Parts: sequence; C-alpha cells; structure tokens
Amino acid sequence: MKFFTGKASFAAGLGLMLCLAACEPSAGSGVDAGRTDERIVIAGSSTVAPFVTRAAEYFGATSEYRVPIVETTGTGGGIRLFCEGDGPDTISIATASRRMTESEQEYCASNGVSDFLELPLGSDGIVLINALNGPEIELTDREIFLALAKTVPTRRGLAANPYQFWSEINPELPDMRIEVYGPPPTSGTRDAFTEIVLERGALRLPEIVDLRESDAETYNAVAHTIRTDGHWLDSGENDTQIVQALIRSPSALGVAGYSYLEQSSDRVKPASVNGTLPDEASIMSGDYAVSRSLFLYVKRSHIEQVPALRPFLDELFSDVAMGEGGYLVEVGLIPLSLDDRANVLTISQSETPDP
Repeated sequence: MKFFTGKASFAAGLGLMLCLAACEPSAGSGVDAGRTDERIVIAGSSTVAPFVTRAAEYFGATSEYRVPIVETTGTGGGIRLFCEGDGPDTISIATASRRMTESEQEYCASNGVSDFLELPLGSDGIVLINALNGPEIELTDREIFLALAKTVPTRRGLAANPYQFWSEINPELPDMRIEVYGPPPTSGTRDAFTEIVLERGALRLPEIVDLRESDAETYNAVAHTIRTDGHWLDSGENDTQIVQALIRSPSALGVAGYSYLEQSSDRVKPASVNGTLPDEASIMSGDYAVSRSLFLYVKRSHIEQVPALRPFLDELFSDVAMGEGGYLVEVGLIPLSLDDRANVLTISQSETPDP
C-alpha cells in the first residue's frame, strides 16, 4: 500500500517535528519553553493544513499554550506518522481529506494505536481550476475520465488513453493539450478525486458499467488509475504549487481543494462540472457533486497526556472559528452545522482513556 512508502523520510520528518516541539520557543506563550508536554504536533493533509494552521496561530496568541506544530505531509503521510505509536513522542493529530482506510487502521493497530477519535472537521470541494487569463472551461465527469484515466474504452476495446487534446474528447472543448497539475499519490485530495470524479465518469460509459459486472478487479483498476504519460503532472503536497504552475501555463488545468480557489481567486478561476460551478452553497447542498468531508484523527491517550490538546479542539470547533464569519470560514472551510459541532465537542470533552 502506498502509505507504507518513504519510511525514512517520514521518520526524519517526525524527528524534526519532535525536536521543534522540545526546543523551539513560541512567542506570546506563558509556558516555559523547556516543557515539551504542552506542544501539540499535527501532520497530514495539505487541504486541511490551512485551517488547522490558522486555528493553531489563533490558539497560540489567545491561550496560555504554545502554538501547535502543523506539518504538511499529505493525508497518507500524516496517518503513517499517527500510526507509528501511541507514546508521548508521537504526533497527537493526523489531518485527512478522506477517511482512514482499513489497511491503515490495521497498521495503526499493529503499532498499538487503536484507541483514537475520528472527528469530522467540515466539508471541502475538489475543484478544477485554471488561470484567470485562460479559457472558460465546462466539463462533465465523463470528459474528465476520458481525459485523465490511464485506460479508456476505444474501438479496439480497453486501451492506453489515446487522447492528447481536449477537443478530441468533445469538439466543443478548447483545442488545447490535456495538461492537468494535481496532487501526488500520497494526497487525500488525489484519492478523493479518483474515487469521486474518475469513477463516476467511468460509469457514464456503458463499456465500463459492463466491466464492473464481469470483472470487478479490472474495473477497479480502470476506474481509479490516473494516466502516467505526462498529461497528469504530480505537483507536490502543497496546493499552492499547483496555483503557481497554472500561472505559468494558462492553458493547463489544476486539481485542488476549494479552499485554495477561495484563497487564490485573484489568480485562478474554476471550471464547471456537470453544469455547476463550485461555491459554498453548491458544495453544501450537494449540487456541486465533487465534494468530500475532512477529518481529524486524535489519540485519546494524548487528550490526557498533552494538556493543550483538549483546549485546542475546543478552539477549533468554536463559534469564533466555525461560526458565521469565523476565521476558518474566511479561509474557505465549509463548516459543520451548529448541532454537529456540539456533538463533536461533546465527544472530545468526554473522552478520557481508561485507567
């Protein structure tokens, strides 16, 4: 499984974070810099990172605790670090733009990490974007699949994707080379993109529907595998790299979280998908179907071991952060409802590890 790759780099990143937690003083904190038990360490999704970072900065400025460390490793990387162990020298929170997989849960359990909370943070859309000076793009999920899947139906049956230009898929689309910058395999955004967009587009094609009934293994490979011939370009875990690439290449498209569109609306614009443009209302209502939930994974033992953790969770789900005009809403989070936030806070406040 891909979340097992890069063990050395993950270990190096964890070592750096723990050194920072132990050594780095934080401005505006009344806590002694030598106390490491006050510092929360968080790692994971690049989509969730801007929200958690903003909350961490606010928390450090308004509380007695030090600013939490937030590392962007991708969803898979964050979960990998989270699952390394349950002791005080491991991260407290993994951020994710998808749910933890069964194999990741098994890896956690193999390292003694089985007692943790899955907390929904809010919602986000997956958007296709291009530079403001690029063409207006209107796509269907079928067209997205035919442009980006590694294997597609052809007159000769399933074959390597032959499409080079958008206009080859639909003459009404721009006559420009298919060039899409997107997140790498460790990213939860990429996982969600393949599971939500690519698979739904695949099922618009009768040949793929028939394949699902006759050969489930081949169907899963076809419906979830992005092409690797240079038309999809991995752009790192930080979505800002995708925005920068689009500025350099006005004819290219990018795949990113909705929050990055909000933050970069002076430089990029969205494509419509199935006739709907992404905005807060269309994502919340489900009219814009390319949406997903965001999650936090929190170790129950750390809620007691790390005194700052429970107050930080209270801050993250507070009215100041998630209420109308809250500072997380301002940076693009589509927050939980008031009732859902109350439920999350009830869970996090009541959780204490067994003696």
